[in-house]
Amino acid sequence: MVLRRDDGFGPTAGPPREAPPAAPAARQPLPPFCTAVIATCVAVFVAQLLGLQVFAWQHWALFGPRVQTGQWWRVLTTVVVHGGTGDQAFNLMHIFFNMMVVVNLGFAVERLLGTPRMVAVSLVSALGAAAMVLAFAFRQPTVGASGMILGWAGALLPVVNRQGRQSLAWLLIQVAVISLLPGVSWQGHLGGFLAGLACGGLLRLGANRFDRLWPLLATGLALAIAQLARMGGLLPPPGA
Repeated sequence: MVLRRDDGFGPTAGPPREAPPAAPAARQPLPPFCTAVIATCVAVFVAQLLGLQVFAWQHWALFGPRVQTGQWWRVLTTVVVHGGTGDQAFNLMHIFFNMMVVVNLGFAVERLLGTPRMVAVSLVSALGAAAMVLAFAFRQPTVGASGMILGWAGALLPVVNRQGRQSLAWLLIQVAVISLLPGVSWQGHLGGFLAGLACGGLLRLGANRFDRLWPLLATGLALAIAQLARMGGLLPPPGA
């Protein structure tokens, strides 16, 4: 996917100048953050297949009652877990499609925003996905990078041009349909997307303002997660 920023994103570069002769396109290096995401997800998946208990789904999945007891790491480790359902065909399909989106969308986003801002958007999106899951699926174990990935799409909507928004709209329509399937966390998808959209709003204000304000957004989501864990989510437990 090729993404281009909207003219309104960031400072203008001054009057147009005559473009220099086009040079042969050099092969772009792999974006470091997305490459690390793929390597980590695949390594954890292989470790699970080999039965290494330290990487077991039971220890890393986002699960409200465990977060409530102090296992806060689950809020982020859930992103790199794609196994544990007992259906290996489903697990393979889950990690395959998520990693394909990292390649096709994530690489382009990281090259557009730069690695530091990509890390910031990813952290905020992962926190947003976790907050929504804890709010509305507190007792449902949840794994996968989809919430973070949807955050990348949300962050792009305010800053890319019209063609880019049309491409993203088609992706979001497909994800919305998938989110309605049994076993798919619509909560994680929606929370990640909305948190990413908030990042996109900050990016629209300019890169410097984004750098100053995104930690406040991440802190607010972290506080919301802590409160949701204390409350046990927003929905009453079954049978209450």
